[in-house]
Amino acid sequence: MQHVRTAVITAAGFATRFLPVSKSIPKVMLPLIDRPVIQYAVEQARAADIDRIVVVASRGSAVIQDYFDRAPELEQALEARNSPYLAETRRVSELADIILVRQREQLGLGHAVLTARQVVGDEPFVVYLPDEVILGEPSATAQLLRVYEERGGAAIGVVEVPHEQVSRFGVVAGEPVSERETRLTHVVEKPRVEEAPSNLAITGPYVLTPAVFDALERVKPGAGGEIQLTDAIAAVARQEPVFAYRYEGRRYDCGTPLGLLKAGVEAALERGDLRAEVREWLANLVARGE
Repeated sequence: MQHVRTAVITAAGFATRFLPVSKSIPKVMLPLIDRPVIQYAVEQARAADIDRIVVVASRGSAVIQDYFDRAPELEQALEARNSPYLAETRRVSELADIILVRQREQLGLGHAVLTARQVVGDEPFVVYLPDEVILGEPSATAQLLRVYEERGGAAIGVVEVPHEQVSRFGVVAGEPVSERETRLTHVVEKPRVEEAPSNLAITGPYVLTPAVFDALERVKPGAGGEIQLTDAIAAVARQEPVFAYRYEGRRYDCGTPLGLLKAGVEAALERGDLRAEVREWLANLVARGE
């Protein structure tokens, strides 16, 4: 299979659930402790030897580019103070060259992916929804790339959700080929509970072949003129193999304030410099019954 060297990160959206802070800060730049959520996607991509990072954004995109760019004056100031933060500041600026693509209209996830077509070209790529932060090793990206390489087809990250929650997701149906893999036959976007074909919900990441672009061009827009990526994936599955993979890892929906808070606590518990104090703080909260 062709090596995957490009990632597309969808970063547009109004982030209404984070108002008023999201008036001036893109949702993907909201922090998990001291890193914006978008950095988790970028680091997973780079760890998987993906070196082209395409960010599809609307307003506020300069903040994203500035974050991953060099900051010479800041670096000089940190160096003069012998600051321990200098190394990490430089590391972030060397993670990747960010290619920004402007999504002028917000017409759904499928439209965002299609907006990146000219940059991606005729090659496979990974799509990240930075709202979906997945912690654990091996990374979800590494797991899905392995499926793509071994099975010879697109690979979509899914999780099992309670049946009463299926109407919040795109839900897959297909034929199981292993304990964690399903060869996809169709996808239902946000089905009613009684009509859901399974409880396997799509969360990403997605490892997609370029066939998805032609499928997106043909997708009939839905409510509000939105183009659904799930519709295009279902169309591709009628032409070539597409696999849903139930990855291992701890998933957090950072598109909600509570999800972002939970992910932040989990991330803190994974850090040696914070773990002990955070555990003590949590124990005290529990002891007080708060």
